[in-house]
Amino acid sequence: MSNTPVLDVRDLRVTFQTNDGPVEAVRGIDLRVMPGETVAIVGESGSGKSQTTMALMGLLAQNGRTTGSARYNGTELIGLPDRALNRIRGNKITMIFQEPMTSLDPLYRIGEQLAEPLRHHRGLSRRAARPRIIELLQLVGIPEPERRIDSYPHELSGGQRQRVMIAMALANDPDLLIADEPTTALDVTIQAQILELLARLQAQLGMAILFITHDLGIVKRFADRVYVMKRGEVVEEGPTEQVYAAPEHPYTQMLLNAEPEGRKEPPPATAPTLIDAQDLAVTFSSGGGLFSTRREVKAVDRISLSLREGQTVGLVGESGSGKSTAGRALLRLLPSEGRITYLGRDMPTDQAVLRPLRRELQLVFQDPFGSLSPRMTVGGIITEGLLIHEPGLSARERDRRAGAALEEVGLDAAMRNRYPHEFSGGQRQRIAIARTMILHPKVIVLDEPTSALDRSVQKQIVDLLRRLQQQHGLSYLFISHDLAVVRALSDHIIVMKQGRIVEEGATDAVFDSPTQPYTRDLMAAALDTRRFRPDRG
Repeated sequence: MSNTPVLDVRDLRVTFQTNDGPVEAVRGIDLRVMPGETVAIVGESGSGKSQTTMALMGLLAQNGRTTGSARYNGTELIGLPDRALNRIRGNKITMIFQEPMTSLDPLYRIGEQLAEPLRHHRGLSRRAARPRIIELLQLVGIPEPERRIDSYPHELSGGQRQRVMIAMALANDPDLLIADEPTTALDVTIQAQILELLARLQAQLGMAILFITHDLGIVKRFADRVYVMKRGEVVEEGPTEQVYAAPEHPYTQMLLNAEPEGRKEPPPATAPTLIDAQDLAVTFSSGGGLFSTRREVKAVDRISLSLREGQTVGLVGESGSGKSTAGRALLRLLPSEGRITYLGRDMPTDQAVLRPLRRELQLVFQDPFGSLSPRMTVGGIITEGLLIHEPGLSARERDRRAGAALEEVGLDAAMRNRYPHEFSGGQRQRIAIARTMILHPKVIVLDEPTSALDRSVQKQIVDLLRRLQQQHGLSYLFISHDLAVVRALSDHIIVMKQGRIVEEGATDAVFDSPTQPYTRDLMAAALDTRRFRPDRG
């Protein structure tokens, strides 16, 4: 291995000009990446880790300014003219992002998108690029690459889309791959596959990897060295094993101890059943046009589940297992077959008849930014349900309740006059929870409410949900692929695969002694997704 860094960063600073004055996002950091090495930058949202890499690639927003030095194999990147920089980025330094669906153009086939870096940097025609594209798809493990080359992004799973992004990044044999939260939105088994793929490709191709993440569990065995960032500064650095074994900075210690803890006690056996579903089924249809055959997919295939007062049922499984569809069907948000009862009575299917029950049956989504209207103030968002369920309330009373709801979820009541974009991810999720709590619900379906959040913020949201449940006797259906959070919050677990329940039982029993191979695979992937890492000798 060469002793010359492939990337050498000195005193890097990133400043944004805002209406409130300059904001320093990165404050004079140093870092280096050696050829063939994996270096991780870890920290919470807002720590500056992603802005560091965006500055290196010359991809900052227009109001951003970079100073300092960043040398790639001796070439200074900071201040490099765009034409010269374009010969490096996308060619010798490449990047993959957290959400491939937003990085891939939905209007173009993946083969056309994979051809772009080959045409731009190698001057290949579309026909000449095709063999290389098929080779790349094979390299990243896409089945039937000759057929998939003509697929659109929406026709691929999340894991397959991320593999396509990796293939695009590898098209021109880069020296450095920057991976910015590439596994955060993926299930544990798919996450393990992507990390295994990156480790294998690194060993095969000899490239260096700069890995950006807030998940310290991934870093532990995937990275050679780690930089810990807080508020734009590196507060600790060193070999990964050393930092994990003896962290020196309190912030690093906090991050390492941020795993959700504790266990949820089940409700008493006498607790009444709130919702009961028997033989619940949801079928989606596609095709059936002039040139295609109608196709039916059983997203939920005759499952039965119940939820008692004060209970938290964790619903787990990979993407496509049907868990989110089951949660929506349980609230009559999707057409379904089977019987659903609420408080012992058949739940109506007519939406007008069901409307009075909606305040008691609430839903919290994975992405609070996507589910909160950017045009409304937080106060308006939180009180929107009151306009429907308590239309006689005065504006003053609604405003008072908005402030009280914010305080209940740990936010300042004065924040009700601000807009969603002014808040962090964790704060936005608290706002989404406040929107449900203001209606005094009995049942809340939580659909991946913590998967996009930092570990430390996840722990805060878990603690908040526990407190609200204890204070109000709430029942939760908690849908997630994050098994650490599920175990901390749930007293009963249901494992789904391909629309069916494959295992269920008390949380500790399912986690400690799973009976089904699929469940054991999920647990193994969650406990150690890095057991694949090749020995570098």
